[in-house]
Amino acid sequence: MHGHTPDFHADDLITELDRATPSDLDTWPFGIIGFDADDRVVRYNAAEAALSGLDPDRVIGLDLFTEVAPCTNNEMVAERFHTCERLDEQLPYTFTMRMSPTAVELRLLARPESPLRYLLVHRHEA
Repeated sequence: MHGHTPDFHADDLITELDRATPSDLDTWPFGIIGFDADDRVVRYNAAEAALSGLDPDRVIGLDLFTEVAPCTNNEMVAERFHTCERLDEQLPYTFTMRMSPTAVELRLLARPESPLRYLLVHRHEA
């Protein structure tokens, strides 16, 4: 796994995410937030920390949708995770909290056999 950088759009990316170490994830060029069934952040990579300005040590263990990224606590993002046990969707999104409006592409990944669900963030280049 070390040295391999998966593509944001790759098939079966959730398998690679589950197998990757935290240091592997820190080398990936897009934001990765892995969270458990209680919406608690378990994984938060360097690219996401750079985009959000939040230190991973401060967000690990917090509720993703109410404490870390409340701008995703809506039917487009949080509700999809809460109602679908199997999910692989990509959608355009604009982050507005803690920053000027930032256009991104989100990828929502979940499956019953995976220990974590993932919110991936790909920032569009200006």
